[in-house]
Amino acid sequence: MNTKPIIERMLKESENIWQSYLKHPFILGLANGDLDIKKFRFYLLQDYLYLFDYAKVFAHTLTKTDNKQIMSLCSFSINNILNGEMKIHKSYMSRMGISDNEIEKVKLSLTNLSYTSYMLNVAEHGDETAGLAAILSCAISYEFIGKWIAENYPQSVNHEFYGEWVSGYSGEEYANANRKLENLMNKLCENISDEKAKKLIDIFVICSEYEYKFWDMAWNME
Repeated sequence: MNTKPIIERMLKESENIWQSYLKHPFILGLANGDLDIKKFRFYLLQDYLYLFDYAKVFAHTLTKTDNKQIMSLCSFSINNILNGEMKIHKSYMSRMGISDNEIEKVKLSLTNLSYTSYMLNVAEHGDETAGLAAILSCAISYEFIGKWIAENYPQSVNHEFYGEWVSGYSGEEYANANRKLENLMNKLCENISDEKAKKLIDIFVICSEYEYKFWDMAWNME
């Protein structure tokens, strides 16, 4: 049995995918501030819709357990998504002149639909560890990207449009929430079999691949 923490194994298996994020033109555009605002606008609308289903993944995970720590963390995360991240998105969209009526008319892109459908299916048919595996790639990769941008492009936090995004995902509050998720996942998976660990790692890697496709979707606006 492999005794390394499951998060460490997940990150190792997805290392090449995560490094590719840092070379993606959308991420580099956020970093140096020259990203076409139309692309960011498209991303915001799609990510806003994504967050609704992301919250549902937490909700499915919550229903799979009697563990109070998992239930508490999932309920906190749902509230944080609906009343935290989504408020930031709405603030951005307001500044860009995006009306509530326009938001209501936006449809999920095929990439977005495929990604959220996969996560929801995993959370609905798997146990709580499967749900968390689906959740963690998005959560941790945004921190990874945000911190990389802030460290390598320190002026990025002051950008008129993108600075708030970089500051939010590179900040300590966001990182602390991720550490709680990671610690819980590691604890739940301390004594699992190698077979189950592989299944969870596969979920994490697939979601990491979807994350890259999401950046592609935003860059190509499709």
